[in-house]
Amino acid sequence: MTEVRREVFGQMPQEQGGGVVEKFTLKSDSLKVEILSLGCIIAALEVKGSGGEFTDVVLGFDTLEGYTRKHPFFGAVVGRVANRIAKGRFSLDGKEYQLFLNNGPNSLHGGAKGFDKVLWSPQVLPNGVCFFRLSPDGEEGYPGDLHVWVTYTLSGSELAINYRAQASRATPVSLTNHAYFNLAGQGSRDIYDHEITIEADSYLPVDDTKIPTGRCCDTMAHGGD
Repeated sequence: MTEVRREVFGQMPQEQGGGVVEKFTLKSDSLKVEILSLGCIIAALEVKGSGGEFTDVVLGFDTLEGYTRKHPFFGAVVGRVANRIAKGRFSLDGKEYQLFLNNGPNSLHGGAKGFDKVLWSPQVLPNGVCFFRLSPDGEEGYPGDLHVWVTYTLSGSELAINYRAQASRATPVSLTNHAYFNLAGQGSRDIYDHEITIEADSYLPVDDTKIPTGRCCDTMAHGGD
């Protein structure tokens, strides 16, 4: 059984478009998640430990002001295209497009005002919430109208995120959530003792601006790093 609660989280500043930001809390016996209508942000993710206590394992802010100031995309949905586009340029159907450059020489996570910085329209579901927005033709330099739905559902101890996009014409789309995890719990000192294993035979080296060089390297030839 999932409990869904809806409440006002704050008011966006007028210089950022105004509008009410809502917070949606999804709760089960073993997990609790807080999601904002601003950027579909996961503001908190509390998991139940072996001792029965709940610990927030996602980094975020307690107030809206933290999210309206510059921050490293804490918990947000990023797009239209996650990660970097070299020099902010791409060609499609014989036409070249120039995007806004917001990361040195590149365009990062959708540009100056990507999906993380806008209000989404929510619809409450029996076990979650679905957010919708229309990204209009030309937004941040991308072609075509793009209808986007991001759905969060909670079933027991499983939180699922589903992305759906429908474009009026060919356009690049690559959506993801940008949550930062600290499995020791928010407020703990650091994550330097965390370990992660990625089952991969190869990887793509990047240049100084974090753009893939075009080479493909064997992980075993580099000690599995």
